[in-house]
Amino acid sequence: MSEQAEQTTTRRQRWLKIGLIVGAGVLILEVVLSAALFLAMKQTPVRFATVMSKLPTLSIRVLPFETLWTVARAGDLKVGDMAPDFRLQTYDKTSWVQLSSFRGDRPVVLIFGSYT
Repeated sequence: MSEQAEQTTTRRQRWLKIGLIVGAGVLILEVVLSAALFLAMKQTPVRFATVMSKLPTLSIRVLPFETLWTVARAGDLKVGDMAPDFRLQTYDKTSWVQLSSFRGDRPVVLIFGSYT
């Protein structure tokens, strides 16, 4: 093998090694950021909103956001289980409503969504 061919082979091996190191680094970074995002998703909505407000929009496209969200927020309620108690401020911010205050009366329908 000629000296030039050996240099080319050595150069290719060096670039392959660099590529593997960079690829492994990117993969590790993706796993760490995904784990951090998953842990943030397990927090209260207010804490999660704080984390999301600091993330660049691109992160939603790069990280497996929807998959992580589906697993992190799956919950453990089954059909027929009693809804956990919660307290919310009314839309006009004049009072608070607590779900447990409706227990024992008549059935309550909970509808969650965005109406903006």
